[in-house]
Amino acid sequence: MNPIFDFLFGQYSDYQTLDIVLEIVAVIFGFLSVWFSRKNNILVFPTGMISTCIFVYLLLKWGLLGDMMINAYYFIMSVFGWYIWTRKTDASHVTQISRTTKKEKKISVAIFLGTLVFVFIIYKTFDKWNGWVAYVDTITTAIFFVGMWLMAKRKIENWVYWIIGDIISIPLYFYKGFTFTSFQYLGFTFIAILGYLAWKKSLNSSLATA
Repeated sequence: MNPIFDFLFGQYSDYQTLDIVLEIVAVIFGFLSVWFSRKNNILVFPTGMISTCIFVYLLLKWGLLGDMMINAYYFIMSVFGWYIWTRKTDASHVTQISRTTKKEKKISVAIFLGTLVFVFIIYKTFDKWNGWVAYVDTITTAIFFVGMWLMAKRKIENWVYWIIGDIISIPLYFYKGFTFTSFQYLGFTFIAILGYLAWKKSLNSSLATA
C-alpha cells in the first residue's frame, strides 16, 4: 500500500464501512453548514443539524465524550440559532449581524469557564481523564461552546472562536485517527477566515448606511 495513503487512512482499516460513509457524509454537511454561515444564510442550521446528528452517533460509538458533547450542544444551539436568525426585531427586520455587548462578553467568559468545569466532571466520571488529549478536548469544547452561542446570536466575534478552535482541532483529530474530520477542520479554518471578513464587510456596510 502507498505509505502516504497508509499514513493518512490506515486507521480506517478496522472501521465498519457504514461508519466511514457516515463520517464522510457528516463532513460534507459540516462543510455546507460553515459555507452557509459564511454567506450569512439560514441554511447553516439545517445542514449543521444533519452533520451533528451523525457525529453524535459516531463519537458516542467511538467513546469520544467531549467531542460528542460538542456536537450535541451544536444541535441544541442550532435550534436556538434558527429561531434567533428568523425572529423579527420589528415589523420588517430580522436579527442582524452585530458585535458583542459587554454583557455578552461576560456571558461568553461564563460559558467558557462553565464548560471547562462541566467537561472535566464528565471525563472524570467516565474515567476518560487519562492523557493530554483530555486537556485539549476540554479547552476546544469550551472554545466551540462560546463560538456556537455567539453564532446563534449572530455576533461577528463567533468567527474568532471558530478559527482558534479549528486550528487546534486539525492535528487533534488526525492524532485521534479521524483523517476526514481533520481535513474538515482544515477547510473550516479557511472558510472561517473568509466568514469573518465577509461578516465584517456586511457589518461595516450596515453601520455606514445606518
